[in-house]
Amino acid sequence: MKTLQRWRLVLGKYADRRFAPGAGGLGAAYSRMDRALDYLYGREYQGRGLRKDIGPGSLDASQLTLTTWLGEVRELFPNDTAEVIEKHALDRYGMTELVTDPRTLERLQPSQDLLRTLLGLRGHLRGEVLHVARRIVRQVVEELKRKLESEVRQALAGRLNRFRHSPLALSQNFDAHGTVRRNLKHYDRDRRQLVVEQALFFERNSRRLPWDIILCVDQSGSMADSVIHSAVMAGILAALPAFRVKIVVFDTSIVDLSGHADDPVEILMSVQLGGGTDIAQAVRYCTQLVENPHRTVLVLVTDFCEGAPPGELVRAVKALAEARVKLLGLAALDGQANPVYDKAMAERLAACGMEIAALTPQRLAHWLVKVVS
Repeated sequence: MKTLQRWRLVLGKYADRRFAPGAGGLGAAYSRMDRALDYLYGREYQGRGLRKDIGPGSLDASQLTLTTWLGEVRELFPNDTAEVIEKHALDRYGMTELVTDPRTLERLQPSQDLLRTLLGLRGHLRGEVLHVARRIVRQVVEELKRKLESEVRQALAGRLNRFRHSPLALSQNFDAHGTVRRNLKHYDRDRRQLVVEQALFFERNSRRLPWDIILCVDQSGSMADSVIHSAVMAGILAALPAFRVKIVVFDTSIVDLSGHADDPVEILMSVQLGGGTDIAQAVRYCTQLVENPHRTVLVLVTDFCEGAPPGELVRAVKALAEARVKLLGLAALDGQANPVYDKAMAERLAACGMEIAALTPQRLAHWLVKVVS
């Protein structure tokens, strides 16, 4: 694409008069791009009181529909550009019909941004669109799980046992030095090569001590990404025999989703983002779930922006710490994994015995290994 054509697409149709004749003309190939962009970004002009310009000879005679517009965007632009355009349609221009019409929703590219939007509009999803949304949620969750599960399970399933060998030939467990020692007698002097007749692999220790992991997750409006990752982590942890996982989501009310801890999709389809925040109430509820304090880890996932009197939260956390429950306050992370939280409140809880951190799911797994060792 020529530089002038690129600028013309950026500036919009009202920039035509600024280009020399023939210099900024888009031609047929880029006119479709211009039309698709104007369908969305032309709303800026309408928002400023400008009348939509339709007249004799206008290319606007055959108007785009939302569904055909989505098809044009996906066909004409690279995937990453199309996702940005769709995100603008949802976030900047409030085109929520993108997620309330099943045919339209099916044409959207599944992504964490779309999942976040679906969670925010969860209360508006009905009938067929709800079934389509569930399929999209499952697709995004499975993709996230594939990215996280291998590393998380490797960190949590047990450290390498350097004193016993395993019959399972796993490449990451290969004992190079032991294999060389075991096969030295097969050294071929003529070819100056070591003939490996038996390869050795380290065995893994299996931790099956009864640790309870309680995930207490803030579902207020700013916590979408943290809720998504918490649900996926709950599913991964629940599949490991060494842990019993319970998950509670809260805003000013509390929903115990422990019965779905192994199903991230069901968890996410049950949350309703928004509302206020009563962290103290949620922590007190989780206290009732503690059966063996010495074998319990409570992970509080929140931005620490307490809506209730902060003294109540401090007292609830202090009581759990005195009972010797392992406590982790996991600060909310934004889409770029940057921590976003009330540092003053977090410092007060740290003084009571709660470890405060801003961790990705992978680093959370390594923290759990350290705690339950």
